[in-house]
Amino acid sequence: MDVFSSLMDGFATALTPMNFLYAVIGVLLGTAVGVLPGLGPAMTVALLLPVTYVLEPTSAFIMFAGIYYGGMYGGSTTSILLNTPGESSSVVTAIEGNKMAKAGRAAQALATAAIGSFVAGTIGTALLAVFAPIVVKFAVSLGSPSYFAIMVLALLAVTAVLGSSRLRGFASLGLGLAIGLVGIDSVTGQRRLTFGQPLLADGLDIVVVAVAIFAVGEALWVAAHLRRNPLQVIPVGRPWMGKQDWKRSWKPWLRGTAFGFPFGALPAGGAEIPTFLSYVTEKRLSKHPEEFGHGAIEGVAGPEAANNAAAAGTMTPLLALGLPTNATAAVMLAAFTSYGIQPGPQLFSSQGPLVWALIASLFIGNFLLLIINLPLAPLWAKLLQLPRPYLYAGILFFATLGAYSVNLQAFDLVLLLVLGALGFMMRRFGLPVLPLILGVILGPRIEGQLRKTLQLSAGDPAGLWSEPIAIGVYIIIAIILIWPLLFKLIRRNRPATSLLSPNATRGNEPTDVARGNVTHGSQRGDATTDGDGDGDG
Repeated sequence: MDVFSSLMDGFATALTPMNFLYAVIGVLLGTAVGVLPGLGPAMTVALLLPVTYVLEPTSAFIMFAGIYYGGMYGGSTTSILLNTPGESSSVVTAIEGNKMAKAGRAAQALATAAIGSFVAGTIGTALLAVFAPIVVKFAVSLGSPSYFAIMVLALLAVTAVLGSSRLRGFASLGLGLAIGLVGIDSVTGQRRLTFGQPLLADGLDIVVVAVAIFAVGEALWVAAHLRRNPLQVIPVGRPWMGKQDWKRSWKPWLRGTAFGFPFGALPAGGAEIPTFLSYVTEKRLSKHPEEFGHGAIEGVAGPEAANNAAAAGTMTPLLALGLPTNATAAVMLAAFTSYGIQPGPQLFSSQGPLVWALIASLFIGNFLLLIINLPLAPLWAKLLQLPRPYLYAGILFFATLGAYSVNLQAFDLVLLLVLGALGFMMRRFGLPVLPLILGVILGPRIEGQLRKTLQLSAGDPAGLWSEPIAIGVYIIIAIILIWPLLFKLIRRNRPATSLLSPNATRGNEPTDVARGNVTHGSQRGDATTDGDGDGDG
């Protein structure tokens, strides 16, 4: 009942005329930017982050909720009409969605994606409202050692699963942690990595870092590979679904939601795994398996629902623990910190009205997304025909304007260009972007919890594992770090053991299969890297 009454108060705040208007503007802005080719939700949110600076926090986050879901919807539109996913979690949607569009069923593909997003987003947001307070009660009982261990787990887990190699992931994390060190040490008062520049004493503004790495780095990367060939956009009318389409879509929507929310709430869960699992599940359960690979509507409905349910799931650890589990959530965390608000266990007590207004606005934004964007689908399709040079010139202009508006200092523009060049080089050499952003945001917080833990234990390192939860988390961290090495050793020794058996030839077959699986897995890893903004996707 407490959750229900708090949520009703949140709706009362979010449905005031001014806040409702901000929600509508957020949905329209998020969709308009998110639908542009090559822009995912993370880049959309990062690019529009400075737009909310003139608003008070509650209105700003209500607008952000609309931008968040609008960007998600825009990503599915480009996947279906252009076969150009804006992020890695939209790759699976593109498999069947673009085939449907080429077969003249673009309207049905867009409709099942939009309605599936609405169903999954609504259920996922309801689960967020129920589970976030429970996670908060658990988090309040944690001491500094456990909280430090959980944040280290979040960093390492995300870093270990992204990109084509773990080494590149940890290199990106190291860059982020180094950027997070810039400024004055909160304990000793000494300057770190400021190079004698007084304007760096307060550290790098996370908004400038996010806009530079996501927007400027991506724009430079795409411009460097710009093709003059015009995009072939498939024409689309107003999205609609026939009776048979509804019959084939409603079960995939629910199953996709069940896959997406739990994975979104886990550190390093992300949306890639549940969208892939949803696709495989629908292919096995479908009465029309022969249509998969040629435009099966279930292959759009399930993965798109899983994608949006995972997006709602990421808000649970973000609000309750202050831990972002994907790039979009990392930019949302940057938005909180820019307002001086620290997500975590104390957020619901210190900023209760704002949090519940944000959760309520997620419901409102999800509903607005459906009723506004379905009629506007032909208009969004026309946006896809913008010439690429104009598009990315516009992105660079708004990124520069937004970065300058943060502190109204020309020095921030220099930082924007330097960090934008860093973002470009990271994409050039295949370094994933997300670990860097997480390192910048979580690095100072991890340092603070580490110092607090060591102060409580009088400098004894044993204080780091003085709580049972901390010990359990360190065991999980050890498994994450050691398991790939053990797997390689087991695979390397398998042919030797099989040669001792009489059926040596048959013994080698599983090894070959294993090798094939490993190769295929690395290809999926590359797709993740590309979608995350650091590869060729």
